[in-house]
Amino acid sequence: MERINYRQRHLRTASLFAGAGGLDLGFLNAGFDIIWSNDFDKYAVQSYRASIGEHIHEGDITRLWEEVPPHDVLIGGFPCQPFSMMGAQRGFDDERGTLFFYIQRILERHNPNIIVLENVKGLETHDGGRTFQTMTEILENDLDYILFSKVLNTADFGIPHTRRRLFIVGFKREFYENNQIEFSFPQPIELTEENNVRNILDEEVGKKYFLSKKILPTIMSNGTRNYYSRAEINLNIARPLCATMHKMHRASQDNYYTDEVNRDRFEDTEEKRISNIRRLTPNECRKLQGFPSDWQQVVSDTQAYRQFGNAVTVDVAYHLAMEIVKSLSINLERER
Repeated sequence: MERINYRQRHLRTASLFAGAGGLDLGFLNAGFDIIWSNDFDKYAVQSYRASIGEHIHEGDITRLWEEVPPHDVLIGGFPCQPFSMMGAQRGFDDERGTLFFYIQRILERHNPNIIVLENVKGLETHDGGRTFQTMTEILENDLDYILFSKVLNTADFGIPHTRRRLFIVGFKREFYENNQIEFSFPQPIELTEENNVRNILDEEVGKKYFLSKKILPTIMSNGTRNYYSRAEINLNIARPLCATMHKMHRASQDNYYTDEVNRDRFEDTEEKRISNIRRLTPNECRKLQGFPSDWQQVVSDTQAYRQFGNAVTVDVAYHLAMEIVKSLSINLERER
């Protein structure tokens, strides 16, 4: 979605594990005032600074957590690999999984009124649900937040991209006199037939994005006896973008499209004959994650794929943030 500018912003917000800034952009578009942001990846920080702002701090939150300034809202998509079905699912046994406890330290230190955390949907069921239960018990019982959680899908918010992520929204109990919070997650937006991947593809695409005829049989393979999944291309709703798209997975795992128009612009060489099938460009991934059209790619394609593959979809973050704004208005008005 395109940027929404505000003359005056509200709710001082700190953002952890910001990456290239998908979650931040959604909250900025809803009028939140992001005063401090952080990520440890230098390339993500480069992208953030070039297209969002200088308020991001590069470094490990385990060393920077005491530098987080006072704030009203804390948002963050903490590392999902320890809980993802695509990873080893080591949870709190993975060093990245323990980063949740640094979120706890920051909440204890600053006592913000609102928290918004994002992770893979597998967090709810990881280790038989015990991981999620531990987190929610800390947030509810130790830190006194009233929690709401739901899995939201990017395809339900106007973008043809299947991407399901768990969002946890918490309101500080003492912030409301009667301890009753009215909050609802955003309602789905119907995805029309015209709103499909084909309609967001770039008009001009470089030769490097096309698959060679040599690699095509591997990409189009249905897999092996141990892993079988039917290869499909030209999907109207894209499969989930991942951080390793630059490696080119099979078509049953990644997104590929036929492109005769651009293919006809190139000639084969003896060393490389290309097919009429290509992968998504970083710019197309940008669109599928809702980043604005004025976004500047200041990193390599590999890093851009990684950043968009790890990002929170801007449109989803925006609609969620607007529901928080609506909730604040309803609840504060009710208490007057």
